[in-house]
This record gives sequence, structure tokens and C-alpha cells, in this order.
Amino acid sequence: MQYRIERTDWHDPDAERLRAAQRTELDARYGTDDHEPGAMPTADTVAVFLVARTPDGTAVGCGGLRLLDGGTAEIKRMYVDPAFRGTGASTAIVRGLEREAARLGLDRLLLETGPAQPDAMRFYEREGYERIENFGPYRGEPLSVCYARSLVAAA
Repeated sequence: MQYRIERTDWHDPDAERLRAAQRTELDARYGTDDHEPGAMPTADTVAVFLVARTPDGTAVGCGGLRLLDGGTAEIKRMYVDPAFRGTGASTAIVRGLEREAARLGLDRLLLETGPAQPDAMRFYEREGYERIENFGPYRGEPLSVCYARSLVAAA
């Protein structure tokens, strides 16, 4: 299926609905709502937020970029509705985030996922992300698994 990847406002109703669905899923996977170290992403800290839409306009996934130091950004709130997983939506979103990062002059993307998300770990590895030591607020966190991808090497 082809997806339209759109830059959208953090407070867009579809963006809020998708982020809420992600939180609900992660809370269930981890058995707690305390599974994300560090500062929660907000409209003020996420420079780019994308939504994936089906040809009929249905919002089925999302992801954002939080700018870090040194030409780096962190992928935040990457999520696809379970009914649309395996259809290319996740790949479309991550490639859209990489394009946005390149437009911003960034050369590296980082992200954090966790051991209760083996599907996400397989996805990121398949898409060229390499596992790295936990960075920033994720250092020493047993529920965090971190990845990175050089956009220079990918270009």
C-alpha cells in the first residue's frame, strides 16, 4: 500500500490519537506506565512530527524528531496501528523522518526502544539501524535498547 507522509502539528487530533494508542500499547507490553526514562517529548521539543495516511486519508502511523546536540536527532513516538503493520507504513515513516533530518542538516539519528518490543528491534535492524550503547537518559536502563543510523552513510 502507498502511504502519504505528512508533516503535521503535534496537537493535530490524529497525531494525539496515535500517540495515545502507542502509550496504551507500551503500558500493556511493559506492565507499567513508567517505562520511558528522560523527558517526555512535547510540542516544544519535537521539531518535526509526521503522520502516515492511507490513500483515503486515514491516519495509521506517526513519528517525530527531537533535536539533540551535534547534528543528531532522536526518533520519538514512532508508532503504526497494529492493523497496518507489515504493510510498509513503518518504513514510509522512518524514511520520511530520515528525509526531514537530512533537510535539517542532521547527519545521525538515534532512537530508543525496549526488550518488550522485539518486533521494533527487528524492524530497525532491517532498516539499517545499528544497536549502540544506551545514550543520554537511557544509560543504565534495563528497559532501554538503543540504535543509531548515520544519514551520511545512507545517502
